[in-house]
Amino acid sequence: MEGNRNKPRALLVFGAPCSGKTTFSTKFAKKFGLAYYDFDELFNSGFTRKNLLTILELLTRTKQTLIIEGGLNTEAQRSEIRNLLRQNGYEPSLVWIQTDTSTIRKRLKLRFKDIAKARETYEKAVKEIDAPTETERPIILSGKHTFETQTRHVVTGLAELNDAK
Repeated sequence: MEGNRNKPRALLVFGAPCSGKTTFSTKFAKKFGLAYYDFDELFNSGFTRKNLLTILELLTRTKQTLIIEGGLNTEAQRSEIRNLLRQNGYEPSLVWIQTDTSTIRKRLKLRFKDIAKARETYEKAVKEIDAPTETERPIILSGKHTFETQTRHVVTGLAELNDAK
């Protein structure tokens, strides 16, 4: 997974809860032997955004290809992380995983086993997530496609981004 002009790459994966982010990210990281970090998991463990940015800066010293999930819901959050990565020699790429509403709700009900909690989580997420802008040039995946199809789409999208530069 080589970056543009031999820069290390960072894949920033985001989407609604239960859209398939973690499934895709962990499988992709395993398939290519990449470092994977779930920032939402760290947030839930009490880390602050400032802590996570410090951790990310330290991770960039490794020059490994990174897959980062979480902490990317708003355009401002994504921009902040992309800027930090670029300042440290990385080529960041955004991967947006989309899944239809009924599938997300069904997956949330299975996760929480509580319809009210599933509805609350969904409603909150919808309010917090900014769709990517055209200038962010996201690679858009369906959270219902097979992992093999998603992988082909990401690899093709990364090649197109490299060719566009």
